[in-house]
Amino acid sequence: MAKRDYYEVLGVDRNASPDDLKKAYRKLAMKYHPDRNPDNPAEAEEKFKEASEAYEVLSDPDKKARYDQYGHEGMKSAFGQGGFSWNDFHHQGDVEDIFGDLFSAFFGGGQRQRRGGANRGRDIQIRYRMSLEEAFTGKTEEITYKRAEVCDKCSGSGCKAGTKPSTCQTCRGQGVVRQVRGFFAMETPCPTCSGTGQFIPNPCDACSGKGLIAKEVTIKLEIPSGVDSGMMMRQRGEGEAGARGGERGDLLIRFEVEQHERFNREGSEIYCEEKISFPLAALGGSITVQTLHGEETLKIPAGTANHKVFTLRGKGMPTTTNGKNYGEMHVRVEVEVPKKLSARAKELLEELAQELGDPVRKGEKSLFENLKETFGI
Repeated sequence: MAKRDYYEVLGVDRNASPDDLKKAYRKLAMKYHPDRNPDNPAEAEEKFKEASEAYEVLSDPDKKARYDQYGHEGMKSAFGQGGFSWNDFHHQGDVEDIFGDLFSAFFGGGQRQRRGGANRGRDIQIRYRMSLEEAFTGKTEEITYKRAEVCDKCSGSGCKAGTKPSTCQTCRGQGVVRQVRGFFAMETPCPTCSGTGQFIPNPCDACSGKGLIAKEVTIKLEIPSGVDSGMMMRQRGEGEAGARGGERGDLLIRFEVEQHERFNREGSEIYCEEKISFPLAALGGSITVQTLHGEETLKIPAGTANHKVFTLRGKGMPTTTNGKNYGEMHVRVEVEVPKKLSARAKELLEELAQELGDPVRKGEKSLFENLKETFGI
């Protein structure tokens, strides 16, 4: 059976934001999770896997760009000949958030922690502003931000030196308590230990028993070429440290590309305007145009009308992050009519008007008005 379009699978358009993608995946994940479909778990699992594959591709800027250009064929190198598998899925934290929220909605508790207190660290999201030129070339940058790190004083245990945590007596170290309401039996995070299964009678005075402390860190960031405003890049394991030895969260960088004084950008396409004289528009010639790739010669055919748009192939923004393919640059010319003329210039233009069979007579349209009509100015 032919694979469905990933955008169709998630029910989003091609310009969907990262938040919209996550919301769409959340909805499908909750609908098709096998545990919620006991009558047909096999079909539900296939639907769940299909939605997860679509989310894996469309939420990753590199995979999304490859898919947008090459379709499912472009994903073979990403997933291998056997196709997508759960080893290719890099959003375990998102899944935990989804079903942690579901747990909260049903039972009024928070996100359930792993027994023993180990819990994945939180993701951190930061904004990074850059110029259009930087987005064109890509760059290497060092960024500094704050994140939760393991407390040096207690090595993450949360306990004072020489002490250790005790087993929570409320849940007996299970991290959850069982409640019976009518015909329903439910588990909720233990209110005493918040789901850790442990109680710290002598907390560390540096981290107040949390085992984590805020620190400023600096990392090197490799920004690929072609990023655009709203795109996000994920740095695995650069988020906050997990409590009680849990794995680190991720760092998510949301890009903001600044407006350029000369170029307007729409995806991989670049637009700009160039002014030319009306003799050049009439007789033809060439001009030098500045692009993000450098200077380019643009030929102007004779009789070029005002606001004519010329296209420079492959002189736009990168269409993929490998910088091998580029969009187009579109140049709209604006024909200028001089406001002041020398006596000689005026004489030549009057001769031109007569040669064209359009003599200037008193009370009729001016020479400039005729020229404006001729060139569409």
